[in-house]
Amino acid sequence: MILLMKRKKGSDYKYEDFSEVIDEAVSKQQYKWRLYAVKWFDFEDVQQIIKIHIAKKWHMWDQTRPLEPWIGRIISNQIRNLVRNHYGNYVNPCPDYQLPNHSAAHCPICSKWEKSKKAGLELKIPLSTEDFIKEVSNKEYLDFDFSSSVGKLNIEMESRLSSTHYKAYQMLYFESSSEEDVAKFMGYKISPQKKKLGYRQVKNLKKKFLQVAIDILKDQDIIGDGS
Repeated sequence: MILLMKRKKGSDYKYEDFSEVIDEAVSKQQYKWRLYAVKWFDFEDVQQIIKIHIAKKWHMWDQTRPLEPWIGRIISNQIRNLVRNHYGNYVNPCPDYQLPNHSAAHCPICSKWEKSKKAGLELKIPLSTEDFIKEVSNKEYLDFDFSSSVGKLNIEMESRLSSTHYKAYQMLYFESSSEEDVAKFMGYKISPQKKKLGYRQVKNLKKKFLQVAIDILKDQDIIGDGS
């Protein structure tokens, strides 16, 4: 249902007043995001970018007019721009490059793309970690000790987080616990607008853990070869 609000004299509607409507409108356009080749960037990231953009442009909404058509155009344009920026700007523009008898070596379009944008495409669409060894060198990769590095990180995380937050961190990333399990452990209450327990609080908790981990990686020599 399209919301048409009569603006009260002397009052402005804030982004927070329509956060649930905005969340629903973004979710409705999820089908437009098909860029699954970019492994590290999913629709959850797209949602956050779009909502931040809407918040920044909030002053441009004519509050005497319906909200949903306005945010609908923004959401659609943002998804299109993100697809373009993460893939479209780098893909090979040659219409024939996938044909079996096409010679990339003698094609000026392919030649130009390989010199200018091929590297950008490979950076935007990296190999999965499972295929890295096989596809890149076909050799065992010994320069990074994952277990040792995670162990060092966890020691630092434990020293910087409260005991309750560290337990929640372990539940989220190292135990088979759901966000609802973590919300119950933290004692978060059910939001009247949400069916999931403590949904927003857990999201904020994950952001906090991410920032702490980033700070640790900047300050400490965490990543090593196990030596």
